[in-house]
Amino acid sequence: MAILRLFGLYFMMTFLMVIVGLVVGAYFGGDPFSGMFIFLFIALAINIFSYFYSDTLVLKAYGARIIERQDSPRLYGMVKNIANINELPMPRIAIVESSTPNAFATGRNPKHAVVAATTGLMSILDDNELEGVMAHEMAHVKNRDTLVMCVAATIAGAIAFAARILWWNSLFGRGRNVHPALMLLVILTAPIAAFLLQMAVSRSREFHADATAAKLTNKSWALISALKKLEWENHRKPLDCGSPSNAALCIVNPLRGGDFFINMFSTHPPMEDRIKALEKL
Repeated sequence: MAILRLFGLYFMMTFLMVIVGLVVGAYFGGDPFSGMFIFLFIALAINIFSYFYSDTLVLKAYGARIIERQDSPRLYGMVKNIANINELPMPRIAIVESSTPNAFATGRNPKHAVVAATTGLMSILDDNELEGVMAHEMAHVKNRDTLVMCVAATIAGAIAFAARILWWNSLFGRGRNVHPALMLLVILTAPIAAFLLQMAVSRSREFHADATAAKLTNKSWALISALKKLEWENHRKPLDCGSPSNAALCIVNPLRGGDFFINMFSTHPPMEDRIKALEKL
């Protein structure tokens, strides 16, 4: 199922890029199919790049530092124990220097996985709560969610960038070979469709990872307590590193939200729904 999700995501994102390319090619007075094939090539290049280097991009975006056991025996030992229980390879462990508590996992497969935590996370959670959060991140590794979400974030960002180029050129360019209504449709819907697809993938995976972590530790109450703390702290002080395109990777939304539209386009399900699901376990 993880492989099917990944290929389905690749297909949908590539399809959106091809549609944007078709309109771009026609708009600039050339052969529409030339633009389509150019954007297809770009989409394939992004797919390949994101598969092999998505973890590197994410770690750099957050300024994460890879550590060894002696750097944080508490965190290292906890992750190692969870990996052994799940019969998973030991992932690399990274620490993000930020007082805002959060955590994320990345990597194209369990053999190349990275689990990261902020310094703020380790300072406000007790051992049971931290274990629940790390079990949640290792669940993402086990289910290969990390690759799917990284690919979704990378390609969604690329589609939004392509649509912005089309938008600015429509304001100042000379080509007029595409009906304005069709051009506007692509400009507005392509990045939204890409982001909604990314959001759907992320939201469904968060519920699954929460349930997996709760069953593994048999301490759903600890994960509930941790999520409440993280939700409050991230709302009070959003994460000061990373980027919106990588928000889907974090255990709680690191961006400031509050109104209807921000919540509608959030990469995470509402915290109340996650807590209710855990309380039913």
